[in-house]
Amino acid sequence: MSDRKRSTKLIGVGAATASLALMLSACGGGAEGGVSTGPEGGDEAANKEITIGLIPWEEDIAVTHLWKAVLEEKGYDVTIKNVDVAPVFEGTANGDIDLFLDTWLPGTHGDYWDEYGDKLEDLGAWNEGASLELTVPSYMEDINSIEDLKGNADQFNGEIIGIESGSGLVQTTEEEAIPAYGLGEEYKLVKSSTPAMLEELRTAIKDEKPIVVTLWRPHIIYAQEDLKDLEDPKGAMGEPESLHSVGRPGFSEDFPKVADWLGNFKLDGEQIGDLEQVVIAEHEGEETEGAKAWLAENPEVLETAMGEDAKGLDFSS
Repeated sequence: MSDRKRSTKLIGVGAATASLALMLSACGGGAEGGVSTGPEGGDEAANKEITIGLIPWEEDIAVTHLWKAVLEEKGYDVTIKNVDVAPVFEGTANGDIDLFLDTWLPGTHGDYWDEYGDKLEDLGAWNEGASLELTVPSYMEDINSIEDLKGNADQFNGEIIGIESGSGLVQTTEEEAIPAYGLGEEYKLVKSSTPAMLEELRTAIKDEKPIVVTLWRPHIIYAQEDLKDLEDPKGAMGEPESLHSVGRPGFSEDFPKVADWLGNFKLDGEQIGDLEQVVIAEHEGEETEGAKAWLAENPEVLETAMGEDAKGLDFSS
């Protein structure tokens, strides 16, 4: 498997995909891009720039803006670079990006980790309950398992609505789930885009029509619609995964405090959903302000991650 690119509001959050060439030429926060080490014995934040790679996935949008808010409050100069999955791994491994906060392991980003992992710093997992799913609206009472799709293709016009063709979610569905459950002769996996899939899902729900889509947890759509993940008795969609923060080579040496904070940072599924709702749905176009609003209501998250360094942080204004 490789990646699982997706987004609910690409335009709203400014998460347009950049090319690798553009990203490599534009990013200047990496080890070879002029990152300073700061005054000896002083605050590591002094005159320090951090570039965070952002892919248009809801949890990445939310958590990236959370850490942008925190780091800027602590005196760092933070730049967010909107890129695709392959460029974000290559750019971080090459030192052109300092941080990427949404690496799915061991499965979804396994291919990228195999290729670049020996050049990246794993700064720790901040969630360990992520999963890939095939999902239907809850009103589809007779469809409860992927096994139930077999023989019922007419209900779905013979289609499973997927996302981007190169995504790990689509690859898993196509290469693992469809063969495992014998769906290949009945169903076509429609490869489109995340926004297109979500639009089809919402339209079907509005008209209360049958639909089955590729989806994943955590995702804000679960808080917005009444959905049901199909049981997977064969385990074809893979085991639960962990969401990791990764840094460029030498990141923890240049930014020991940030590396320590990220290593202690944790969010459970409910917290991620709440954060996504505030950052993406309630503060479209002002995601960092949304992150500040969420942090003002959830100070314990930073107290746990940062300890004494959390003192003095105030996002209530």
